[in-house]
Amino acid sequence: MHDVGGYPQVKPIDERMSKHWGTGTMVIPAPTEVDEYMQQVPRGKVTTVNDIRAALAYRHGATIACPITTGIFGWIAANAAEEQRQKGAAQITPYWRTLKTGGLLNEKYPGGAEAQKRALESEGLVVIRKGRNYVVQNYKLVLAKL
Repeated sequence: MHDVGGYPQVKPIDERMSKHWGTGTMVIPAPTEVDEYMQQVPRGKVTTVNDIRAALAYRHGATIACPITTGIFGWIAANAAEEQRQKGAAQITPYWRTLKTGGLLNEKYPGGAEAQKRALESEGLVVIRKGRNYVVQNYKLVLAKL
């Protein structure tokens, strides 16, 4: 998590990626930056990976933040937090407050979507089933400002 490996880096969006993401620049964040934004979400509020990506792009003056590395680093932050909890840490990154696009819960977080659902409901949020997935009901009304 804390091995930043030369990141963040801002790079031009290459031709292959520009077909999907357009032109401009893309920041490849450091894992600690993603964790930092996840830590800012207060109890009873949520954010999405896309909101974190937007905040990262703004911070670095880039057009976009890399969707792949941002998602991976969010997963790393979630697992690191859960490891800290298992070691008895009282304060951990509240990863369960970070949702996927559209308010969907993340089945790849520790304990899966069911564990994330329980954590969010314990903070007063309403989680509903939408098809095969869980979503936070009216999640846009409880978005944290990053």
